[in-house]
Amino acid sequence: MLARVANNLFWMGRYIERSEHIARYLNVNYFSSLDAPHELSQSRQFMLRSTLFMIGDPVNDTDQVLDEEKVLFNTALNQEKDYSIISNIKSARENANSARDLISTGLYEAINRFYHYVLNYDTNFFVKKGLYDFTVHVTEQTAVLRGKIRGSLLHDQVYAIIMLGINIERATQIIRIINAKYHDALLATGSYGDQVAHSFEWTTLLKCIESYDMMRRFYRKTPTSLSTLEFLILNGDCPRSVMNSLNQIYRHMSVLDKAKRPAKDSTSFLVGKLRAEIEFTKVESIECNVQEFIQQILEKLVEISQKMEKEFFNY
Repeated sequence: MLARVANNLFWMGRYIERSEHIARYLNVNYFSSLDAPHELSQSRQFMLRSTLFMIGDPVNDTDQVLDEEKVLFNTALNQEKDYSIISNIKSARENANSARDLISTGLYEAINRFYHYVLNYDTNFFVKKGLYDFTVHVTEQTAVLRGKIRGSLLHDQVYAIIMLGINIERATQIIRIINAKYHDALLATGSYGDQVAHSFEWTTLLKCIESYDMMRRFYRKTPTSLSTLEFLILNGDCPRSVMNSLNQIYRHMSVLDKAKRPAKDSTSFLVGKLRAEIEFTKVESIECNVQEFIQQILEKLVEISQKMEKEFFNY
């Protein structure tokens, strides 16, 4: 396999996963504000700022009034914004085109249908009343694509590379969403007599990552900062947790690097090191300094991605 083609497969997986998380965050954040328990979380401006913060385009001017339709359009359907859902799906399709002979016809056709659905979606309808329909379709279609990847491809190096992209992106997006909702929880502190540890934003966070029901089943209590962080970062049985993503990355990396003792400057070594660090981390140490922990994890995930591109995709 050419390094260029392997790189295309890796980023195809990343863009598919990224589009799902942005769509779900937009959906949950928007509609949860309708049921929020206090005035700040009900605010459209609060919701819009949270969305922009998560996708990496924060608004620092607290006096600036955001245009709701413009923010929604930019996040979902503005092709000029690199972070938009349509830009991510377009990039996934372009990368699939470049690796057409290595993926199944069913997978390619599903990506192509997905792209044309988003491309032809009525912008005016979306910003007025189509947000729920659009974001739900995006999250469902990305699940279909992952099903096509698992069910129609040989589980060889091609599959491993795509799944590495998916799981690296999943870990990255989970950390970014945790960071955004922790930021929201800090802003909402005291607005309705609540503390950060028991903020409504932890419930919203779990729903953004599609883990609320399983978290309630596991702990059988209302989400708090401690239980939410433990579930989404340290619980290897949660399919959306950082720990689970790292376990998947470690497993798929072994397909590409079969060394029993990976070299200390290899991608496998970096993955194993980060996995071990998180496995033996106590949630109390995370809770006392969430932002520093998030920054460290993001930096290490970027380092792993860069090392992988240099080791396997350099052309």
